[in-house]
Amino acid sequence: MVSFLMLLVHSLLWTISTSNSDCSSCCDNDFKRVHTDVSWTPRLSNLVIFVLIILDIVVYKLRKLHEKSIPFSSEHPCRRFSLAEIQLATNNFDPETIIGKGGFGKVYKGFIDDGGTKTTVAIKRLDCLSRQGASEFWTEVKMLSRVRHGHLVSLIGYCSEFNEMMVVYEYISGGDLAKRLHKVDGKSIRTPLSWVERLKICIGAARALDYLHTGTGVKNRIIHRDVKSSNILLDENMAAKVSDLGLSKIGPVDQSCTHVSTNVKGTFGYLDPNYFMTGRLTRKSDVYSFGVVLLEVLCGRPAVDPSLDERGLVGWAQRNIKEGTLNDIIDLNMTGLTLCSRKKIQIIKAFVKIAVKCLQTRPKDRPTMSEVVVDLEAALALQERGEYLVRSRYNNGEQISSSSYSKTGKIMMLSRTLRKILPAKTPVRPVEPAV
Repeated sequence: MVSFLMLLVHSLLWTISTSNSDCSSCCDNDFKRVHTDVSWTPRLSNLVIFVLIILDIVVYKLRKLHEKSIPFSSEHPCRRFSLAEIQLATNNFDPETIIGKGGFGKVYKGFIDDGGTKTTVAIKRLDCLSRQGASEFWTEVKMLSRVRHGHLVSLIGYCSEFNEMMVVYEYISGGDLAKRLHKVDGKSIRTPLSWVERLKICIGAARALDYLHTGTGVKNRIIHRDVKSSNILLDENMAAKVSDLGLSKIGPVDQSCTHVSTNVKGTFGYLDPNYFMTGRLTRKSDVYSFGVVLLEVLCGRPAVDPSLDERGLVGWAQRNIKEGTLNDIIDLNMTGLTLCSRKKIQIIKAFVKIAVKCLQTRPKDRPTMSEVVVDLEAALALQERGEYLVRSRYNNGEQISSSSYSKTGKIMMLSRTLRKILPAKTPVRPVEPAV
């Protein structure tokens, strides 16, 4: 119907232009004879304008009607669970099945029947006393049902019944990044992450955010608005999975600092200062929060650390970086930095430089997430190249020359050059159609 109306508009315009040209030729020959009869021309013009306005209104209304006619199941291709199914999956919300707690409420581990097989899932249940509510619940369902990416937690379904609101995700067995980085009562809960594992986790999370910002395939882009280490989950292979899109907002397609004015929401310690002061949310706000996560990964400290006298982790780390005392902020539990001191410093400085750029005060001075992905991958390549040289040279009984290390530094130079010539895009997995 819309196509037919557009075709009608084009035909009408063509007819008018043709008639105008014919009239102009006739007027040259018979101007004196018809000059008293051309009063119809303004009337025709007004009629055409009126018809175009009516057609424009009709097309707009038809489009809105079409959008409203889309059923919920096609816009949100996920399973709707009954409360009875959720109760069965969690053994009636047995406290023993609780695997986490957050601002939304408790998270349960459950088992659902998926065509005769049992599938392990994570079920987030809205607490009646939660700071979040129905708005955040439907936002997360809506966002996660539209996107698919290897480094985003997958939505399986939801339940909204008898004042109960629950979101059902794929189960991620490795817990969240915060628990793997931070100590509880002065002790690490699990085996500390190696330097390479940390780099790969950062790359995975950065790819997910880049996908939300630029690669979702929808008209608008998604701003996460609550990027933090506890929202980065780890699977059994230590691959990062970004979760919790309950506070996310739809942002403009343009990669510039075009903003979305909104109430300030997020987590203290990760909030972009510019967003906090102005209420203007941009994708660069996610970049700032990710910069805080990078410091957590490097330092092994939480964003808000009571043991630090300064304004949190960011202020403490920035002071040490400025003073050139990087060794004082590196997590002592981190393994994998066994290269020679020159190589080690080169890799750490490359990583720190990325974090510093993300934490710039002015949003326009921060990189895009695409640029962050490229820089992190260059740092990983530098690390892996150095490890290869260490193994090969020592296996052959040779000494490692500093010139060999300096050559690998050209990887980052090459990546920056390519980034300026070609736009960096993160490979994404297309959205799977609803079954």
